[in-house]
Amino acid sequence: LEPANLLSPQKYYPPDFDPAKIPKLKLPKDRQYVVRLMAPFNMRCKTCGEYIYKGKKFNARKETVQNESYLGLPIFRFYIKCTRCLAEITFKTDPENTDYTMEHGATRNFQAEKLLEEEEKRMQKEREEEELNNPMKVLENRTKDSKLEMEVLENLQELKELNQRQANVDFEAMLKQYKELEEEQRRREQE
Repeated sequence: LEPANLLSPQKYYPPDFDPAKIPKLKLPKDRQYVVRLMAPFNMRCKTCGEYIYKGKKFNARKETVQNESYLGLPIFRFYIKCTRCLAEITFKTDPENTDYTMEHGATRNFQAEKLLEEEEKRMQKEREEEELNNPMKVLENRTKDSKLEMEVLENLQELKELNQRQANVDFEAMLKQYKELEEEQRRREQE
């Protein structure tokens, strides 16, 4: 394809046109863009105490944080305004923890899920350290795990059997049988 075909069809481009000669715009590194985003976590404004819930939509200014990156990934900073007092709140991306970090203007609210994850990691780490020092503990943990797995499999089997029994039940036939019994009882009563 010629360069003229790639560009707008409403304008005339001479045959000797070279798009490489068009000067590039010199944009500043810390240029800010306006983007539409949702609040990534629950937060509370430090100025007025307004709660901003996760998922609330904002028109935010976005910029690339200078001299900061994680494994070659750029870190972005977002500026939003509080919905009540219009105080500025900033947070930035945290690719290391696949999360966001609060910078200023608000405080991040309690997150049960994150604490639960951290507790799970800590328990796993403790278990691994204990197993390194004590070979008997490795054996104990293996037997506990296998017991737990067997229980889960048994429960699953019971549920499957229950579902199978329910699947075999013909509700229409049961209703028909019930109606017949009722009719027979009425006849007996009348007799």
